Amino acid sequence: MTSIFESDHPLVSHKLSRLRDKNTKSKKFRELIREISALLTYEATLDLAVAPRNIETPLAETVGADLKEPIGLIPILRSGLGMVEGVWGLMPSAEVWHIGLYRDERTLQPIEYYNKLPLEPTVSVCLVLDPMLATGGSAVATVDILKDWGVRKIKFLGILAAPEGVDAMQKAHPDVPLHLAVIDDHLNEDGFIIPGLGDAGDRQFGTG
Repeated sequence: MTSIFESDHPLVSHKLSRLRDKNTKSKKFRELIREISALLTYEATLDLAVAPRNIETPLAETVGADLKEPIGLIPILRSGLGMVEGVWGLMPSAEVWHIGLYRDERTLQPIEYYNKLPLEPTVSVCLVLDPMLATGGSAVATVDILKDWGVRKIKFLGILAAPEGVDAMQKAHPDVPLHLAVIDDHLNEDGFIIPGLGDAGDRQFGTG
């Protein structure tokens, strides 16, 4: 079964409440996406491997640590873009690779329209970034792509999830941990998370 990590951090709850508010404007919405993403990243990277490194402080020699594995950030276009800066602020050396998927409004199935991954993997760990895990179709398809690319250590970072999306990921990729701010109640007939926050892409980019 997939490891599901639903944050209980007070700062996440506080910021998520402001994110949900229909009166929150796009600029503030983007800031909150970035801040929540950073908090989730802190929790999601507790098990990253490190290598010892000898360093000198102004007073003495000591042993520090460097991240051992190259890390890739995979934002699912377009709403995943808003999460990159929050994660990148903590791991500025991480590579960013974009995968473009959109959800067919009739079938709710993901359609791939952009993928520029190189032939061989350049990273050992991938963090898939998408604010909304709704039906789970885009997340499942993205992990399919990454596994076909050759990456075996993959984590999903999302802000809101529906039980339907969580179930879809559990069935398709039980080895991929889900790091989420919260799991909401259900999907409506149009595939939107309830109570949710609306369309994360439109609210970030002011296109709604």
